[in-house]
Amino acid sequence: MKSTLIGAAVALAMGLNVAQLHAQGQTTQPGVPTAGNTVDDDADQSNRNRGSDDMNRKTIDAEDFVETASAKGHAEIENARMALEDGSPAVHAFANLMIEDHNAANVELRQIAERADMEMSDDPTLMDQAKAMILEVRDDSFDKAYIDNQISAHEETIELFERAARSDHAQIRGFAQQKLPILQAHLRMANELKVQHDRNN
Repeated sequence: MKSTLIGAAVALAMGLNVAQLHAQGQTTQPGVPTAGNTVDDDADQSNRNRGSDDMNRKTIDAEDFVETASAKGHAEIENARMALEDGSPAVHAFANLMIEDHNAANVELRQIAERADMEMSDDPTLMDQAKAMILEVRDDSFDKAYIDNQISAHEETIELFERAARSDHAQIRGFAQQKLPILQAHLRMANELKVQHDRNN
């Protein structure tokens, strides 16, 4: 049963990644030539890669940000509650902080969303749900799995907020700029927890 759940979660995560690649028109594996490609295409590929990097650094639509950021906030809270049940005392303080900070952020974001008539998410994203399932049926210690999850999650959220910090929407831009230092502090804490866990195990 455990292996079935892990397989389902990984399949969901991989399926979402493939769907995202198709949506972006990237249906081939990086570095694998397709029919009709030649060595002369390398320069074009390099230019496309630079263009993709530029796209990643561009701002995000305000409505997309509200939906994605609120979903990630829900994921943080749910994972932290799991950590309070299954984790050791070493992660409890961090988990409590995640509940407090991400709940407060979602309350603030909801106020902005309501004023701007934008939709908030009531659930984590499908990708975050898959990661939570993997966390729940992990093979190693819960603490290690949770800490690794938090490092990855905060790296993704920081990138999202960095894009929103350049938004044309003044309230979204201000919200993202205000929350970025908090998210960066969370990431530093998670990395410190990882160092402590690795040292003690």
